[in-house]
Amino acid sequence: MERPFAITLDVGTSRANHTGSWRVERPVYVDRLPPCNDACPAGENIQGWLYEAESGGYEAAWRKLVENNPLPAIMGRVCFHPCESACNRVQVDEAVGINAVERFLGDTAIEHGWSLPAAGPDTGKRVLVVGAGPAGLSAAYHLRLLGHQVRLVDSSPKLGGMLRYGIPAYRLPRAILDAEIARITDMGVEVVANHTVHDIDAERREGGFDAVFLAVGAQLGKRVNIPAGDSSKVIDAVSFLHQVADEDPPMLGRRVIVYGGGDTALDAARTARRLGATDAVIVYRRNRDKMPAHAEEVEQALGEGVTVRWLSTVERFENERLVLEKMRLNADGFPEPTGEYEELDADSLVLALGQDTDLSLLEGNDNVEVRDGVVQVATTMMTNEGGVFAGGDAAPSDRTATVAVGHGKRAARGIDAYLRNVDFVSGDRHDLATADHLNTWYYADAPRTERPELERIRRQTNFEEVIGGLTEENALFEARRCLSCGNCFECDNCFGVCPDNAVIKLGGDVKYVFNYDFCKGCGICVRECPCGAIEMVPELI
Repeated sequence: MERPFAITLDVGTSRANHTGSWRVERPVYVDRLPPCNDACPAGENIQGWLYEAESGGYEAAWRKLVENNPLPAIMGRVCFHPCESACNRVQVDEAVGINAVERFLGDTAIEHGWSLPAAGPDTGKRVLVVGAGPAGLSAAYHLRLLGHQVRLVDSSPKLGGMLRYGIPAYRLPRAILDAEIARITDMGVEVVANHTVHDIDAERREGGFDAVFLAVGAQLGKRVNIPAGDSSKVIDAVSFLHQVADEDPPMLGRRVIVYGGGDTALDAARTARRLGATDAVIVYRRNRDKMPAHAEEVEQALGEGVTVRWLSTVERFENERLVLEKMRLNADGFPEPTGEYEELDADSLVLALGQDTDLSLLEGNDNVEVRDGVVQVATTMMTNEGGVFAGGDAAPSDRTATVAVGHGKRAARGIDAYLRNVDFVSGDRHDLATADHLNTWYYADAPRTERPELERIRRQTNFEEVIGGLTEENALFEARRCLSCGNCFECDNCFGVCPDNAVIKLGGDVKYVFNYDFCKGCGICVRECPCGAIEMVPELI
């Protein structure tokens, strides 16, 4: 949702709907949906918290941010910021560094010990959340805000799910992860770690839970049938990263081959380098343009000495020799075998070919539909069985941490509606503030602030965080680069350019109104509004 700004009133007129035949349209103030807000999978009011941050109100900005996402320091590190891809600022220079400012606010909150809001009044309802990854943590937080009692269970000894066991510490320091998780559990969440749920129906019945949220992450690495003389030298990337997170890394040797092209493959290769591999080679069957991994992660990996064998697939692995078959892309962009082979020396092979979710806890439950390895859900995130909800990796979606956070929030609101026996309401959606609504002439070039990086030579032997944060000065500058797309920020342009003095400045929540007795409908105010917060509508006769 976007912050409210201005509304339109008729001032000092006895002719409320029409002032003369010369005017066929009248200007009205509007609120439009900023594209960054629209693109955020977690549903953050990005423009709203940037507005608070640009005046130095960091705690107010953080509190507005955590209305939707309780993990800003984490997401400021691991989110691939689709909000920035949608940012209209690219029409001027570069996208606003939204993710960097989010991290700054999250880190500042940890530094100053800011607490999340208190739990809501107790409803007496009990909810079981299975899985303590980003979806489960988000759901637990929002359920506590709504006053429901929450038991959060996880099969691992520590909370965090794939945030802890799938994302290496050089991307997400464990102190940051622990701090943001602790704030959520401190809201009165009952935590049961080292507990695997084998039968969701029995768990719900025996615990007396009114609803269940399945937030089981995709922690099963996919395997393929690759002939291998010594299968002990083959490991899936998920298991490898999990063991590293448990501080019990396997011995991979000096020459490590990673088979796959996603972000997990890059994490595995970069981690292998840090564990002492002199050669960390990614084998991928397509070219770089087709690689699903995010471009910035690819650049980081290449800069750390990871190499890539493009257009190649693994044929077999035996006697410390890996046989690759060269591929070519057909007219449709799909890889085809060429019959040409090459060999690589290899001590181990890491398979990063995707992940599955363990849904064995649903066996025997015929009401919850599982299709293509995920649970089918409605818009409320509820399954076919009343009171059973699912989200994150367990539901159809992009498998990112930010999507999971958004699922947790939506599921919590869906559960709340279910428990109160009321309709689930998504809320109104304003029209999108596209770039053609803006007048970017008023915005000066202000180059984007880039976050500092750890020297590349220091990355290859330790798990220090690679990407640094912004200083307060830089975060303030970056927040002020926001164009406030679609929502008035009281620049006074309409007040200053109106040739008929038809704009009245009020300030406060209602910033301006039009005096339609004076307005002749010329539309100059619309054309000169930098943020597109005014539009012309047909005159009512």
